[in-house]
Amino acid sequence: MDRVLKTGIGWRIGWNPSAPKYKGLVGTDDWAIELTAAELDDFCRLLAQLADTMKQMTTELMDEEKITLEAESDLLWMEVEGYPHGYCLRFILNSGRCAEGKWNAEAVVGLLEAAGMLKVF
Repeated sequence: MDRVLKTGIGWRIGWNPSAPKYKGLVGTDDWAIELTAAELDDFCRLLAQLADTMKQMTTELMDEEKITLEAESDLLWMEVEGYPHGYCLRFILNSGRCAEGKWNAEAVVGLLEAAGMLKVF
């Protein structure tokens, strides 16, 4: 499989299976960080998990009610904040080089979709 880089307004995510160590990449128009395969897998898994939980909260919350949800693995911590129909995403890389990043609500929709299809063979 060849290198894949998906981009949209305010987000980018990539996968390079032939890279020696950092096979993944996440970022925005202004910043990016390379991730190991395990870090990227956790990023995509936790993002999908948080998005599913936000979707389930639609019936639990009033329209003007905001919510914050967190998910964590040994490698990274993630948080979504906002409304079930629109929320920002933040992550902190817990291992090695340590980094953090954030996407606004407009970018999360595209990032979520791309993350779900990034390594589909």
